[in-house]
Amino acid sequence: MAAGYLDILRARHAARLLTGTLVGRLPNGTAHIAIVLFTRAEGGSYTLAGALAAVYGLATAVGQPLLGRAVDLYGQPRVQLPASVLSALGMALLAVAGFDSLPVAYAAVVVAGVFTPPLEGGLRALWPSVLGSEDRVHRAYAMDAVAQEVMFTVGPLLVTLLVSLWSPAAALLVINVIGVLGALSVVLSEPSRTWRSAPREAHWLGALRSRGLLALLGAFFFVGMALGSITVAGVAYADDHGRESVYGWLMAALGLGALIGGAVYGARQWSGPPERRLRVIVALLALGYLPLMLTPGVVAMTVLAAVAGVFLAPAIACSFIVVDRHAPRGTVTEAFSWLVTTFGVGAAAGTAVAGPAVELGGTAWSFAVAGAGGVAALIVLLSTGRVLAVPGHSAVAVRGPGGDRDDAVGPGVSQAANGTTPSNPA
Repeated sequence: MAAGYLDILRARHAARLLTGTLVGRLPNGTAHIAIVLFTRAEGGSYTLAGALAAVYGLATAVGQPLLGRAVDLYGQPRVQLPASVLSALGMALLAVAGFDSLPVAYAAVVVAGVFTPPLEGGLRALWPSVLGSEDRVHRAYAMDAVAQEVMFTVGPLLVTLLVSLWSPAAALLVINVIGVLGALSVVLSEPSRTWRSAPREAHWLGALRSRGLLALLGAFFFVGMALGSITVAGVAYADDHGRESVYGWLMAALGLGALIGGAVYGARQWSGPPERRLRVIVALLALGYLPLMLTPGVVAMTVLAAVAGVFLAPAIACSFIVVDRHAPRGTVTEAFSWLVTTFGVGAAAGTAVAGPAVELGGTAWSFAVAGAGGVAALIVLLSTGRVLAVPGHSAVAVRGPGGDRDDAVGPGVSQAANGTTPSNPA
């Protein structure tokens, strides 16, 4: 299992790009947790916490595809680093200003969300030029998903540690400073500086002209909704049991389960269409979310959270391959950014619904939102099976790092692998 991942990490620039991206995404990966804890510490209600987290998610949803398209057009350094700094300044404003003025608080999270740098999509665009072959790129997608779960496991613990050592405001500031340093590491690397998107067909819809991509995004809206609702539901569960640390352990268990699932998924080669495989994985993901409504004792609930997370990383890794197969040429960063966006919108909807659900029906109701989200994602994939069965482009061959022709790869891989061709205007 580890040999394949080590082979990827030994590739030049790979470890730096992966680490820098994960560190750079730490503010985004922990934002909902940090916002909820900060709001509660300042005396705000669950509804206000959910609303602020939802606004952040919606702002991220707006910013990601726009910034992703800008990256495809102008390159990574000119977009990623300025966006990272502006996003950090937005969170700093929230930490300093607090809730003396609600409009300022909402404006702060809007700035932080809109300018969240599209590092996630940027990394996936860089993998083909760094690794070359299709098999290595697909394994990198799985490793990427596993590494994200490390962040989602460590991130909540880091936030709660910073809160316990200093304060929720300090946690917001420290996390975002770390994020800027991560983005800086990525954009100063040679692959990021030299990468250019493949030429693109001028179209105002950009990546969204792909019906298969739209179907995938519709499904992952509901996956994001399930994940977002758990953010609020976990805080409510921790409050019910009188210990703030319980929340960090639940979120860490969820990430640990996903880490294990992703590691196992990426360790083997899979045959058959990834779209069909994705339906099975999402079905198992939905099945794992439903028992959370039982809200048993802390130990049992932690186990259930770990089980619920097992199929999350495989679902994400498989979705990356599906994006590759359906993204129109020259829109690779934008297409991946739309996937991040649907997660953001879904997470925003989940937090917005879960907050009132806690106050109206208790903690179990908020966990029911997660179960419903998983089931809805499966329904979307099942109902759009014919659309997803037809990739957007036929496979083409690309040249590996050594100049030899690699095996045929999907459209997303081929367009991302073009590290020197300038983009055409959209």
